This record gives sequence, C-alpha cells and structure tokens, in this order.
Amino acid sequence: MPITIILSFMFFTSLVVFVTWTRVKKDKNDSKDGYFLGGRSLTGGLIASSLILTNLSATSFVGMSALAYKGNMSVMGYEVASGITLVIIALFLVPRYLKQGITTIPDFLESRYDLSVKKFVTILFLLSYVINLLPNTLYAGAMVIGGIFDVEALLGIDRFQSVLLISSIIGFLGLFYAIYGGLKAVVIADSMNGVGLIVGGLMIPIFGLYTLGDGSFMDGLTIITTQATDKLQAVGASDDPNVPFSTMFTGLLLVNLYYWGTDQAIIQRALGAKNLKEGQKGVILAGAIKVITPLFLIIPGIIAYHMFGTMDAAGQSFEADTMYTRLVGEVLPKPLVGFFIAAMFGAILSTFNGVLNSSTTLFTLNVYKPFFDKENKLTDLELVHKGRVFGVFIAISSVVIAPFVMYAPNGLFDLLQRLAGLFSVPIFTIVFMGYLTKYVSAIAAKVSLAFFVVAYGIIQFTPTAYHDLLGPLKPLAELHFFHQLAVLFVICCGIMLLIGKLRPRAAAYVMPVNENIDITPWAFRFEASGIILYMVLGAYVTFSDLGLVTGDKGLMVIYAIVGAVLLVGMFFRIKAKHKNLRQMEALSAK
Repeated sequence: MPITIILSFMFFTSLVVFVTWTRVKKDKNDSKDGYFLGGRSLTGGLIASSLILTNLSATSFVGMSALAYKGNMSVMGYEVASGITLVIIALFLVPRYLKQGITTIPDFLESRYDLSVKKFVTILFLLSYVINLLPNTLYAGAMVIGGIFDVEALLGIDRFQSVLLISSIIGFLGLFYAIYGGLKAVVIADSMNGVGLIVGGLMIPIFGLYTLGDGSFMDGLTIITTQATDKLQAVGASDDPNVPFSTMFTGLLLVNLYYWGTDQAIIQRALGAKNLKEGQKGVILAGAIKVITPLFLIIPGIIAYHMFGTMDAAGQSFEADTMYTRLVGEVLPKPLVGFFIAAMFGAILSTFNGVLNSSTTLFTLNVYKPFFDKENKLTDLELVHKGRVFGVFIAISSVVIAPFVMYAPNGLFDLLQRLAGLFSVPIFTIVFMGYLTKYVSAIAAKVSLAFFVVAYGIIQFTPTAYHDLLGPLKPLAELHFFHQLAVLFVICCGIMLLIGKLRPRAAAYVMPVNENIDITPWAFRFEASGIILYMVLGAYVTFSDLGLVTGDKGLMVIYAIVGAVLLVGMFFRIKAKHKNLRQMEALSAK
C-alpha cells in the first residue's frame, strides 16, 4: 500500500474530526433540543449537505453501481425521482412539521392518534435501523474500505472477519459524533464530508472515462455512448429487474415519500431548522443534488462493465458488489485514492452516526421517557445520558449483524430496499391518513400497521415455490415489490377509512401550533422547485430512447436550449422578486 494513500486518507479524516471537535467542544448538549435537534439552529446549506450525506453512504455507491453493472440505468429512478419527492416534502410536509414544533415523527402520531400508536411506530423505526439500515451501511463501508486496502490479504483473514473488524472501527468513530456530539456534530461533519464526497465521487467517472479511452476522456465517453447503449436505458421495462418505470408512480413514490418525509434519520435535519425558510431551502437544494447523483453513483457501474466485462479469464462471473471498489483502485492516481477513501469513509460515518443519533432520539423521547419518566422527574441532562447509553447498545448490535449481510442472495441494495418496505410504507400510510383526515381513529392506524407489516412480510419471505399456498395473496406476490407496496397502501387506506366511519374519533383532530418557530416560507420555493422538475425530465430525456440509447441527440439539444432560456428568465424573475422583497422590508422597518 503506497504511503501517499495512507497519508492523504489520514489527513482529510483528521481534518474533519478536528474541525468538528473545535465547533462543538463548548456545547454542553444538556438539553433535548440542543442534543437531538442541534438547538434548532440549522441553516439551509447545512440541512442540504447533511441530508445528502446521510442518504449517500457506501451502500449507494457499491449497490447502485452494481445494479447498473448487471443491468441498466433504470436504477436511476431511486435517485432522480427523489428530486420530485423532496419538492413535495418542502412545500407540504416541512411547513406542517415546523408549525407543530415536533421533535420526532412519532410525536405527531401521538398527537393525531394516541400514545400506543406512537410506541408501535417507534419500535418499527428502531427495528428498521438495527436490522436493516445500520448493518447494511457498515457492510457496504467495509466492502469499500476493505477492498481498497486489501485488508483480507494484508491481515490474512477472511471476508467475514474483515467486515467485522472494519465495522467495529466505523462503529467506534460513529459514537464520537452521534453519542457525544449530538446532531450538531453530525451536521458539521456532514458539511465537510459532503464536499469531499461529491468531489471524490465525480473523480471516479472522470478518471474512469479517461482510462477507458486510453488517455482520452472524449474517447471514453464515445465508447459508453455508442457501444452497448442499452446499458444507458433509464426507462425500465415492466420486467426490468431493477426499477420498472411504472413503479415511479406506485411503490417507489411511496417509499421516497416515506424516506424523505417521515424517516426520522432523514427528516430530523429539517426539524432542526432555525425557521421554515431555511428548512425549505435545505430540502429543495438536496432535491437538486439528488437529480445529478447518477453521474457518480451509477455511471461508474457502466464504465466498469465496459472496462472489465462480466467474466474473468477462467470464465467465472465477477461479483457485482466488488466492481466499484475495483474501478476506484484501477483508475484513480494513488494520492487521490486516499482522499477518495477519506470522503467515502466520511459518507459511511455520516449515514451511521446520523441514524444512530435518530435512534437515540426515538428511544429516549418515545420509549424511555413514557415508560420510566411518567412524572417528568428526569432532567434533560439525564435523558440525554440515557440516549447515549442506548446508542452504544445499538452501535454494538449493528456491528455484530453487519458481517451476515454478505449472505444476502440478490445483492446488497436489493436487500436494503426489500427490507425497508417492511417498515417504510406502513408508517407513511398512517402519517398520510393522519394529515388527510380528521376523524380516523387510533384503532384504524393500529389495524392498518399490523395488516400491512404481516401481509408484506408473508409475501416477501415466502419462497416462490410455495406461492400457491398464499391463496388470495398469490397474485400480489407475483408483482414487483414496489407494486406490492402500492396495492397494500391502497388497501390499508381503505381499511382506515372504513374503520374511521364505524369507529370515528370523538372529536375532529386539530393540529397544535408552536408559536416559537418562524414559519414564514421561502419566497423563491416555487421557482426553485420548477427548476428541479425540469432537471428530472431532462435526465429521463437523456437516458432513454429519446436520447443516448438510440444516439439521437436532437431532442437533448433542444431541451437544453429551452432549459437555458427558462433559466435566464427565472433568474430575472427571482432578481425582481428579491428587489420587491427588500423594498417591502424597508417600508415595514419605517
């Protein structure tokens, strides 16, 4: 291992730790808002960078490039569709959350339904994190770091031991941020790692195309846009193994709405906003970044396909989950490999410590306090301490589970998405119905949750050979799992409405209002949202039969020109609107 790789890795990693420590060392973190929500002081830029870093872990880089390597760019749907979802979240959900001043999503569910629903959902959240998200994050990180440093050969250990060792190191460092620094430390580290991750991530396709083209970037670009162009198809067919395009409007939309709008590990960043304006800025900016992430998450898988093929000299198929790591080692100059590993290490830590912080928040406020502090005798400092202890337990449990992810039959990212469905859409269903209706009762939410989790679990974990035993659930089991989630969503909404008619609430639900938070919306939210929607459509024009797949670039050029004209018009509109706002502020000051 060249010393330059180790030195550049240590330098960037140490810099992030040092800067984070200097920014939070004076913070006592002895209050609930201070520890769990960063003192409700987060600005748009910090929120956006933290959202992206918590979302973009090694799981994304390894898993999504692997799916593109094996299939095509239909996996882009996970990323690009998130741009639309984040616009919806910014315009409709964030204002409601901040208006209520909630700390966790289950807080809303207690207000809307009752305490038992809050506890049920909290348990689902924690199970999702401990069983699924945290172990998968650690495993993917161990695959990247272990592959680049060749830990197995270096230490003479097997894959299982390598994953366990690296996961333990990540888990220990994650405790520094999440357990002792609170959300503010997590977000500060994210803002630095975010820059490193985007720069490092973009280096891979740039150097990859340069290497593929034998020293010419344009030649490399020509290869992937003229050879095996079916790999660039983002509009997945109905039998596409990754993301059929139709799922964009069914289960994938629901999963995205859950993930960005109700997953505590994600939305906690927006809940910590200093006001609604900054919250909307951060969420919309994150949406813009998500639209361009396929450039460094998915394109590397396409480059690896062209560069390495699918089989080795002995005729053995390559393991798709290892191709991203191999590409990094082959194309990056050695001094930059260390920087990239540091950026990736930061992304791994970001997801891990972000979820860990949210887990401690959920446990402390929604489990420990209701059960063991019913009389409100514990101080905020004592509650924070309980959360830290639980965080250590969660971290250790995740490290122990992580190595077993290697036995997943259909790949890392597929496992993550299928397991997520067990927790995600059931929770979103009752949040959605909670905002949409006023009389649907708590019993309706409980029945819906139980039915959704049990039905989806039976469908997903019944082997194909035994589908005949599912009876009326068999047709549902034959669908793509995203369509399964959509069907169950509709069924459960119907169940809640029916129970709501038979056993309604005694009185209509009235949302409480927290007067301490400024809920003045961002003046340019609609203009920024329009830009993101245009970007999403442009991405699908480019990676489809309308663009690169058939080689017809005419529509792409026209779309880009129209976009440039619209962008110029938008710029002058925003400038005029900004001038009017300043004038209004000046008049109000008088």
